[in-house]
Amino acid sequence: MEQLVSAADAEARASAAEKTVRALATEWLIWLEEVWGAKPSTVKDYRFLLREPGIPHKRGEGVSAGRIMAAFGDRQAASVTTAEISGFLRSLDKEGLTARNVNKHREVLASMFNYGTRVDSLGLVANPVDGTDKRRQPPPVALDYYEVEEVEKLAAVCESGSHRSPRSMKDEAEIAARRQEDCRDADAFRLLFYTGIRLGELLTLRWEDVQLDGRLLFVRRGLSAGEERLPKGGRSRVVPLPSAAVATLERLRDRKDFVQPGDYVLANRFGRRLDPSAVRRRYKRARNAAGLRPIKLHGLRHAAGSLVARTSDPVFVRDFLGHAKLSTTDRYVSAKARPEELERLDRAFAARGQRGSQRSTKEDVGGSSPSPPTQESSGNR
Repeated sequence: MEQLVSAADAEARASAAEKTVRALATEWLIWLEEVWGAKPSTVKDYRFLLREPGIPHKRGEGVSAGRIMAAFGDRQAASVTTAEISGFLRSLDKEGLTARNVNKHREVLASMFNYGTRVDSLGLVANPVDGTDKRRQPPPVALDYYEVEEVEKLAAVCESGSHRSPRSMKDEAEIAARRQEDCRDADAFRLLFYTGIRLGELLTLRWEDVQLDGRLLFVRRGLSAGEERLPKGGRSRVVPLPSAAVATLERLRDRKDFVQPGDYVLANRFGRRLDPSAVRRRYKRARNAAGLRPIKLHGLRHAAGSLVARTSDPVFVRDFLGHAKLSTTDRYVSAKARPEELERLDRAFAARGQRGSQRSTKEDVGGSSPSPPTQESSGNR
């Protein structure tokens, strides 16, 4: 019996040793989705990097580069060496990929081969990616964000329909429906700004999640690759509402249809959930029509966090935005100087500034020109 088991194990190991990187990638992606329970958006990103070269994109005329499969797809997984992985990453550097993009390729390879070292997978002796170098990524750029007046200008452009392509229409019902959509988009951008929630959290928000009397928003869902799941971080949270957000929600609720507890707060004319890609496109058109500097839609969340950070402590900002760590919130705290900080600086330099001003005034009034520098002072300049 032991001989039969040993023979079966040997046969399994021999079969595993013959498996290609392509086969390993397929098994790993299935495991990620079905066993590990990775977010659909994460699996989608990994699938994209592991596509075969030359596959057309769903949108546009581009095709997939398929760099990983082109380099290693047909190779036996057990035969891939650290030197080969390192050479592959260097080829990405030479191709001009950013450090972040190179690190993404490295991350996928590392996770995939790490799965391959499991006994129930290929039983690889070691992960060939472990000895390779992670690229140094530049620090994130300083946050730029809109102020309240700029967001309201953006919303006003939406309400006027100025972001739409000019069209001659005679159907009064269609004109009214479009006008309602424009006002809805304006309030969508206001809500992203005044609540700081993510786009996916806003689009999955239902009226049962809104408590206007208590000025609270219950964030229970998010979007991942088009699927409604728990918000980022895997936990729900409660967001307190400023008066501007309450007023926005009251306007949205003042409509004829789709105001039942299970209805979406932001619904299309058929009561369905809005498409995030379409919302981003409309935001970009409205932003350009308003003459605002190019800040992404997610920048409205950055703006919310940064403005709240001006008047609140970091712990409140963290909880308001739903961050898991305070270190994530630090970026918002230091994004722009608070008004009181600028006042402190003005007070700190006020005395010296006044003395300098008085000195200049005396020289101007006296009409005398400054003394020429002595030889000693000239030599020390």
